[in-house]
Amino acid sequence: SSQNLSEEFAEAARQLKKEAPRIQFGKMDVTHQHDLRKEFNIQAFPTVKFFVNGSREDPTDCKGVRKASTFITWVKRRTGPSTVLINSTDQAEAIIKADDLAVIGFFRELHNDSVEVFCETARDVPEMPFGMTASEDVCANYGIQRNSLVVFKKGKPVHNEVLEDGRQNKLGLTRLIKTFTLDLVTEYNIETSVKIFDVPVENHILLFTPTNSETFNEIYENYKSAAAEFRGKILFVLVDTNEARNGRIFEYFRVRDIDVPAVRILNLTSDAKYKMPADEVTVESLKAFCQSYLSGKAKQHLSSEEIPEDWDKMPVKVLVGKNFNSIIF
Repeated sequence: SSQNLSEEFAEAARQLKKEAPRIQFGKMDVTHQHDLRKEFNIQAFPTVKFFVNGSREDPTDCKGVRKASTFITWVKRRTGPSTVLINSTDQAEAIIKADDLAVIGFFRELHNDSVEVFCETARDVPEMPFGMTASEDVCANYGIQRNSLVVFKKGKPVHNEVLEDGRQNKLGLTRLIKTFTLDLVTEYNIETSVKIFDVPVENHILLFTPTNSETFNEIYENYKSAAAEFRGKILFVLVDTNEARNGRIFEYFRVRDIDVPAVRILNLTSDAKYKMPADEVTVESLKAFCQSYLSGKAKQHLSSEEIPEDWDKMPVKVLVGKNFNSIIF
């Protein structure tokens, strides 16, 4: 809520006042400040913007940051180095073990486009520590080839992304790394819904199934296998159809009890929905569905009632989604 964010923001301001007095924090109620709201294109509340060197032009949006500690990291990484330089294995271990998650860049040399993209990505992911190294000993110790970005979870490497020479897609890297703040498959509930929407992946796939059914374990394992392949591109969500509080999501996707297990893809930007053509939830059918969606071949799923038998009997025809196009056009 705005209230919570406001308190965390104030806490960050208090802590940074001692450490970095040059960074000023301010808050503003724009309900009556229409000119400012328009000038800075404020559309959602709360919005946090960062102004550099006294310039009103082009402030940076600070999105998805909710805790004081993350605010502090976000600001520090924009006003100083965004990653820690690692020269020894001990230093690397200290970073990897200090937190649940850590990201380390292993490079051949510390001045190239890959390093630049790595440092820019670190600025956008304040939720976890970032370190980088060009030390031969450190790279040899972890057995990692140079120019790789590695995500460590609970001290173990869980993902290795080779950074090609030249500029990578920074947004793609940011999305990929942020997905590690969630499980591979995230069950939808009141607590996780906020986290799900904080991760900047616009494609979500949802599996609707009762979690107490006999086939659940098998279906869930298949779903998890497919999730590993599309990490960073499609976010995998599980919706328990036995949970009464999830009723609004069934309505939104027009999923009925007799349809489950059902799989849908939602694009958050366009609000377009897609239905998996296969009935069986297998690794193959899930992969084929995700692939066809990402390559733009999947057909949009327009919810519709069945065509009534007597739609044509009266002078005024009865139209539903399924017969609308063929009759009208």
